[in-house]
This record gives sequence, C-alpha cells and structure tokens, in this order.
Amino acid sequence: MKAVQLISQGVPGVLKYHDVPDPIAAPGEVLVRVKACGLNRLDLWFEEGGLPVPPQLPRIPGGEISGEVLSLGAGVSEWKPGDRVAIQSNLFCGQCEFCLRGEESICLKGQLLGVQRDGGFAELIAVPASALVKLPDNVAFETAAALTLASSTAMHMLANRAKVRQGDWVLVIGGNSGVGAGAIQIAKELGAYVISTGSTEAKRTVATSLGAHHVVDSSQSNWPELVRNITQKRGVDIIVEHVGGEVLQKCFTCLARGGTIVTCGATAGRDVALNLWPLFVKEQKLIGSYGRNRADISTVLEWAANGKIKAVIDKIFPLAETREAYNALRERRVLGKVVIRP
Repeated sequence: MKAVQLISQGVPGVLKYHDVPDPIAAPGEVLVRVKACGLNRLDLWFEEGGLPVPPQLPRIPGGEISGEVLSLGAGVSEWKPGDRVAIQSNLFCGQCEFCLRGEESICLKGQLLGVQRDGGFAELIAVPASALVKLPDNVAFETAAALTLASSTAMHMLANRAKVRQGDWVLVIGGNSGVGAGAIQIAKELGAYVISTGSTEAKRTVATSLGAHHVVDSSQSNWPELVRNITQKRGVDIIVEHVGGEVLQKCFTCLARGGTIVTCGATAGRDVALNLWPLFVKEQKLIGSYGRNRADISTVLEWAANGKIKAVIDKIFPLAETREAYNALRERRVLGKVVIRP
C-alpha cells in the first residue's frame, strides 16, 4: 500500500511517501480502508520531537481517521466488511479501572494512533475493533476526519470535564482551530453565550460564522480587557484553552468568580507561572482535559448527522502531498481543518 512515514524527526522532519507492506488484522482487530485522515497539531509535535514519548521510527502518522471495514481479524463479530466507521485515536485497554468506568481518555495503558502505533496517512490501517465507532450514513468521511478527534476533544472538555450550563458565558480561545470550532458550536448548542478570539479578520469571520456571539482580536495585547467589557466586567464562566504559555496566564484575567479554565494543549509553552491568590480567593478552577471517551465521539457524530455541528475544512490534500499539508498547518496558512485523502 501507499503510505507516508516519518523517517526522522525535526523542523521539518523527513516524511517519505512510498510503498510499505499492507497491515494485517491480528486477533481482535479490524482492517480498515482509510477514506480520510485529518492533520492535527499533535502530528506536528510528533514530527518535531516535541512529545514526551520515545519515538519508534519509521512511523505512519495521522490519528483522525475514517474509512470502511475491509476485513476482520479472528474473534471479531460485531463488524462486517463495508461498514462505515470512525476510529478513536486514543487506543485503550478496556480493562483498567478508568476504562471500566468509561474514562478511556486516561487509560493506564493508552496509546496514540500515529505516535505509538501506525496511523492513518496510508491506504490501510489495522486497529483494535474496540476503537471503531459507527459512522452515520449521512456524515461524509472527510467530515468525520475533521470532527472525530478535534470536536470530540471539545465535547469532552465542555460536557465532561467542565460541564456547560444554560446561560453560561463561555470563552473559546482560537475559534478557527479544530478544537475551537467544535467548542463554539457545542457551547452554543448547550445554551451558552459564546465569545471567541481570532488573530486575523478571516479567523474572526470563521468564529462568527460558527455562531460566536462576540469575537475579539487576540492580536491586541488588551484582548482580556475586551472580553471583560463584553461581560460588563463580570468575566466568563468557562474558558476553553488549548494554547498554553502566556495565553493561559491571560485567561485568568477573563475569568469570573467561581469560573473554570479547561485546557487541553500547550502549543505556546508548557511551563506557566500561576498567581495562586486570585485562584483560591475567587474559587476558580483550572482543569486538565486529555483526549476523549468513546461517548464523546458518538455524541459528536450524532450531532453531525443531525446538523448540530459542522466541520470547517480548509483544504483536502491527496496523500502524496502530505508534506505540503504539514507546511500549511505549521505556517498557520489554514482556516479550519486540513484533511488528507488517500
């Protein structure tokens, strides 16, 4: 089969598009023909060597996968060839204490597709049958690839970790991003008033088109003040943050008493200084959120089928042009998701 492998890490790393042996479904696994695979910031971190995971190269990246079941490994009976599926990127053991209570995102033996195991920048992929989620007939493969990881991450943040209430003020950092675009739509659907940020007019337009009630210019150093002005100086109840660094620090300025920041990323820096006094005096919360549970993916796909959430896709690249897709995402030349189609 044709695939893209990361041969060596760097900025940029060496990506090679070539023929590799077809994967074989082991017992308990399913062979899937990949129809689409989203490109995620995680793929850039892996390419750069920025993940705290020892690399085993060469590796096929890509974790946002949708496709059709091609064949079944021994012992698999719940799927059949031709089934349309999305694939959960955070593989889980199904046996540890966290998996047994439906919290696969913090599985003790979890692995990431495209990092610790070959991913979806290929024509075929073999994965555990437990990682498959049924794809509704009216949801396109490209839509699923754009939503299954990023928007399920946002769903996990807002419906599981922070739990938006009707009438809450929710600030979504970077509404143009995959997580941001999902978070705007999810928060609004759950009854929140949504403020988002964007560093360019084009990015702010995307956030507005997704339903944000207000969008502020994050290229201005006083953007937290602009957020507070919108809320009559009160501040927001929940902040969806996925950048880290100075952005996370500034988010505390936007937060209301009793408010919550839920964060899932650290693109701009992992080490953050924290002023504890306002945190405990105002009874604020900083919550980590990692990945998603199976229920989050199922909900996102159901919402997509019902028109409650849509994918924002900037461009679809053929598999042979995966390097250009990486460059576009790294150079921030995209508005929404980038999808690779074998």
